[in-house]
Amino acid sequence: MEIKHLEPQLLWKFFHDLVSIPRPSGHEAKAVEYVKQFGERLGLKTHVDDVGNVIIKKPASPGMENRKGVILQGHLDIVPQKNSDTDHDFEKDPIDAYVDGEWVTARGTTLGSDNGIGVAAALAILESKDIPHGPVEGLFTVDEETGMTGAFHLKPGLLDGHILLNMDSEDEGELYIGCAGGTNANMKFRYQQEPVPSDHVALRIKVVGLKGGHSGLDIGIGRGNSNKVLFRYLRHAAGKHGVRMSSVDGGNLRNAIPRESFAVITVPMANKEKLLECIREFEQTVKAELKVTEPDLRITAEETGKPTFVMDSATQESLILSVYGCPNGVIRMNDSMPGLVETSTNLAIVKSGNGEVKVQCLLRSSVDSAKEDLEHMVASVFSLAGAEVVMDGQYPGWKPNPESEILGIMKDVYNRKWGKIPQVKAIHAGLECGILGSAYPGWDMISFGPTIRYPHSPDEKVHIGTVARFWEFLVETLRAVPAVK
Repeated sequence: MEIKHLEPQLLWKFFHDLVSIPRPSGHEAKAVEYVKQFGERLGLKTHVDDVGNVIIKKPASPGMENRKGVILQGHLDIVPQKNSDTDHDFEKDPIDAYVDGEWVTARGTTLGSDNGIGVAAALAILESKDIPHGPVEGLFTVDEETGMTGAFHLKPGLLDGHILLNMDSEDEGELYIGCAGGTNANMKFRYQQEPVPSDHVALRIKVVGLKGGHSGLDIGIGRGNSNKVLFRYLRHAAGKHGVRMSSVDGGNLRNAIPRESFAVITVPMANKEKLLECIREFEQTVKAELKVTEPDLRITAEETGKPTFVMDSATQESLILSVYGCPNGVIRMNDSMPGLVETSTNLAIVKSGNGEVKVQCLLRSSVDSAKEDLEHMVASVFSLAGAEVVMDGQYPGWKPNPESEILGIMKDVYNRKWGKIPQVKAIHAGLECGILGSAYPGWDMISFGPTIRYPHSPDEKVHIGTVARFWEFLVETLRAVPAVK
């Protein structure tokens, strides 16, 4: 079956359009234009702000003019992740999405259901002619995945509503009322280029086959981090086998757990076979440790052309030891909400080029003081190693409000339709609600959505049945929005 023929067809029609529009973070211009033209075609008041956020306003259905205004919010950008053997240009090519049983997924790339389903739902409500609702506004933000740029730059006074429905959560039947804040940690080493020793042979080390995933939602599962695995091996091999590093390329997005890391190294010819045997032993060790979470992990080394240089040995040692020693994964669990991560870090990117090695982490916590402590911890490791350290992109968390009026209404709606109370949770990820709420402090906010698995990875998929239930829930919630007091 084609995606646009799935139910509800109105929603899936827009999702089908969205997957054909290239829209990686920072390159959403075509998606912005699509949404802008959509609003103008319907004759709705449409505004594009200075950074590219699109706001579309639709009047209330007859008889519902006195209801509180609702903002339907989603982000236009997607995470551009693909398998290394997939030929895809995220700035030019459409996503190759298809129906796979009960799921919609994509061939070799991220799908963009994060947050394409939420955006499609908002567009469907705005176009609908037979769904009762009070005043509705669509808020479509840009660059959520890499910098929350749209949310940070949204100006007060542009929106009129009282209730924000953020449709960017990934488990149907759950309502989110809080999220973690975050900080970008940026470290930089500068190295000198030295000649490759004449008796050395070059090898390319590959750490591949890991699942990756969302650096907030999946950080507590215990998945492997390809950068940590690679540098664990390099720490061992540099001293034992006389390894010299020429280049490194691990990970490419702050908010994705790195799945693949590569390094070009040189080693004395006399040590080549010992190093290859060491790689095989190391692979078996790590596979045994991660056999449940990472069954497809592969660590290999193959001979390659000799590079033109290696890093100076002092910088190489500082880089290896600091990346190896950098905190990664869960730092602390939440005391009051069992199973929820409170504080974590994702050692996301290690890349060399032009005489520099850049290391980037995303730090998260729902406790501001704990996030600040983690910033100091990471900075201490890399400062001692001689790296330049900059912390930026800080964004606030969203403090839960268990007494929220819209929360109570949505719990009742869900219970009436499906005979159970939805779970109420906070999320260890950066939702835009915390930032948007600082510009509009009076908003009553909820985040919800269909079931999405493996977001931020090429295995991303959305469950078709839960999209239908999410849509019904949204429609019934709009019917139940209370009147302005």
